[in-house]
Formats: sequence, structure tokens, C-alpha cells
Amino acid sequence: MLQVNFLRENKERVLKGLGKRGFKQMDLVDKAISFDDDRKKYQFELDQNLSEMNKISKEIGLLMREGKNEEAESAKSKTAEFKENSQDLQQKLKDAEAKLLDVLYQIPNVPYEKVKAGTTAEENEIIYQSHDVEGLGEGAIPHWELAKKYNLIDFELGVKIAGAGFPVYFGKGARLQRALVQYFLDKNVDAGYLEVNPPHVVNEASGYGTGQLPDKEGQMYYINEDKLFLIPTAEVPVTNLYRDVLLDEKDLPIKNTAFSQCYRREAGSYGAHVRGLNRLHQFEKVEIVRLERPENSYAALEVMVEHVKSILVDLELPFRILRLCGGDTGFAAAMTYDFEVWSAAQEKWLEVSSVSNFETFQATRLKCRFKSEGKTQLVHTLNGSAMALPRIMAALLENNQTAEGIRIPAKIVEYAKFDLIN
Repeated sequence: MLQVNFLRENKERVLKGLGKRGFKQMDLVDKAISFDDDRKKYQFELDQNLSEMNKISKEIGLLMREGKNEEAESAKSKTAEFKENSQDLQQKLKDAEAKLLDVLYQIPNVPYEKVKAGTTAEENEIIYQSHDVEGLGEGAIPHWELAKKYNLIDFELGVKIAGAGFPVYFGKGARLQRALVQYFLDKNVDAGYLEVNPPHVVNEASGYGTGQLPDKEGQMYYINEDKLFLIPTAEVPVTNLYRDVLLDEKDLPIKNTAFSQCYRREAGSYGAHVRGLNRLHQFEKVEIVRLERPENSYAALEVMVEHVKSILVDLELPFRILRLCGGDTGFAAAMTYDFEVWSAAQEKWLEVSSVSNFETFQATRLKCRFKSEGKTQLVHTLNGSAMALPRIMAALLENNQTAEGIRIPAKIVEYAKFDLIN
């Protein structure tokens, strides 16, 4: 969430940045400033009113001690008027604050200066590509057929148990999943990230803290009786570890990694593009989260990008890195890099990671601050996938299929304890 003072003091920059996104509700910026003006006005009037009421209350005590009962009763009637007026002002202040908050929740983050204007994925910038890519040629089959051929994943059995989008992994398929998770975690820990095992459910306050609420509740599974949400990613509980926390400067940077199951309703997702592992309701992912001083956050973002890049190099997969244009950048992010791997049998790119800097957008909601030289300021939050399993698994199966079977990358063999699926 953007702070209203930031909107007020940087209005031209904000409007220009939102224009990069193709944002249509520019009037919300003026509405936020107007509601904040109302809030300040009612707060000032309420403070004045309470001050006068306190002043008269003290006078009543003095008049009573002096035996001036008639004047004291007259003063009491005035306090009743002030009290009634205060209640009215308190309600007006509450309404203005609610209107302001509602508008602020609707304004996305301002893209970073390097982010280009654009409204579609086709306008994203390709900043790196590891290989020239091509299809595997005649006889290559997609991962859902490979999974069936080698008894790795059963999609139909998952439908029987839970519905579409909940696959069941068997044998070497299950073991390869576990090997990848362990490799990702070890790689992250070796890079200085502290491993965390967080809850897989969060409360409403946590959803607001990282920006899933109020506008994305329809994409999350909700446990009505307990008013809890199944997490869409470990970013949510891990970042919320620092909600309402005042950190010391020496605590930064904070670097966490976590493995979790992820749950997404993916409402409205149908068609061939979501077949097999391309899009699921439940999947495994390893996440990295960082809290940084503002002046260090973009250097940290580049370090995260290089880290994820090194993972894909180890996996021996053809991949590319994109810097997203304004319109394709997530609501809460200031800048995002997407990583895509080449699906040789499907002959298309599959997104496997997003690495983002949210600047103070999440920290404002989280009230996550740090103290430096006696001054308190908001941290910058960053997160990235390192990595998401389904499409990595799809690309590994498809790109490594041979006449003998599916070859396992050398870095994963030590975790999986086999080098070939046949």
C-alpha cells in the first residue's frame, strides 16, 4: 500500500508510474488526498473540541470548590454539547479513515524507473536467454504422457480424490519432487538464507499484510469455520513473521527460505494451456524472502536474480529472464523479473519463478520498520521463487527424454539417487 503522504508529495511521479501500468483509475490519487484532507480536518476539530471540553471540565471543579454551583451547572451543559459534538466528529473521522483506506487499497505500487510502459506480456523485456531453443523433433511427447508412460504422476487418480489440479506422484516421480525440494533448500541455505518452516494457513491480517487481500480472496481457499486461508505461497506467512515488528538496523538484511505446499483456486483456468503440470491447485514451492534497507534493495534484487539463474544453470534447462513491463507487473511489486524454462515437447516457455522488489508497499501494511540512528523507517521487502516445482518438473521430463529414458541432471542425481527414469 502506498502512503498518502507519498501520493501527496510525489503526485506527478505517481501518475507517470501508474501510467506505465495502463492504470485507468487515476482519479483515485486525488480521492485519496481529498479523503486525507477530510481526515486531517476532522482530527483537528476533534482535538480542539476535546481540548475545550477538558478545559471546561477543570473549570467546573474549580467553580464547585468555590461554591459557584449555578455557574458550574451552566458549564456542565456546555460539556454535554462538546461531548455530543465530539461523538459526531469521531464518527466523521472514522468514516474518512475508512474511505481513505479503501481507496489506498485500490492503488497499485508505482513501477521502478527501469520498468518500461506496457500492458501485455508481449511487451516484457527479454534481458537474458541461456540457449537457442527448438523442439525435440518427431517422437517427443509432452510431460503428461511421459508421466503416464513411466508411472510418475497420475492426474486421473487426483481427480478421483480431490478434483482436477491435484495430481498424485508415485515412485521416482515422488522421489524426484523430494530431491528437487531438498536441492533448492540446500542451495538457498548455502547462499545465506535461514530456513523457516511456516504454517500453511494464515489469518486475514496476514493476507492484508502481503497484499493478497482485499482483492485476491477469490483465488485463495478459505476455511470458513476458522476464518483462515490456505497459503498461495510461503511468501505470505514468512513475510508476516515481521508484521508489527520494529527491527534494529543491525538485524538487516533478513534472508529467509521456506518450503511449502501452495494452494490456489485458479478460478477460470481452463484449456490446453493448463494441461498436466502447467497449472495446478496444489503444488510445492521453495521461496526466498528478504528484508532490506531501502538503499540496498535493488542491489539485493539483482543478487536474487543471479541466485535463481544459478539454480537453472545447475538444472541444465534452457531458460530466459524477462523484466516485466508496467502492465504485467503484479499489483504490489515495483519491479519483477520472471524466469521461464523452455518446454521442448510443448514448444513454449513456462514461467517457473518471479523475483520482485515491493519497496515499502508491503511494509506499509505490515508496519515493518527498522531504527537507524534514532530514526524509524520502513524496510523494503523482496521475494522470489527458488523454485516452483510443477513446471520445473514438466521441463525436466520433456527436455531430458531420450530413447533410453529420462536423464536426470547431475546436480540432482546426488539427491534423487538415480540418474535415469526408465
